[in-house]
Amino acid sequence: MKVTPDIISYEFIGTEAKIAQSKNRDCKGIRGKIIDETRNTFTILRENRPKKIIKDSSFFHFKFSDGTVVEIDGKLLVGRPEDRLKKRVRRLW
Repeated sequence: MKVTPDIISYEFIGTEAKIAQSKNRDCKGIRGKIIDETRNTFTILRENRPKKIIKDSSFFHFKFSDGTVVEIDGKLLVGRPEDRLKKRVRRLW
């Protein structure tokens, strides 16, 4: 997978995720599969229990189906999934 600024418009439901950093210490290190997404949160299935994670205060590591792991600031992901398609990002790095 080629990593480009367009990655924020990808569909994250079904993707493996890990919380790399978070303002909430209890959330750091949580990993699991994303099962739902709202404007401000991801719901991660962890040990057969759903856990809601606030996007704005976290950095995520996403592992895609081809094995690529990408770190994304949750602030870039705030918004409804369908609205992120319209969002433009100049540069992520």
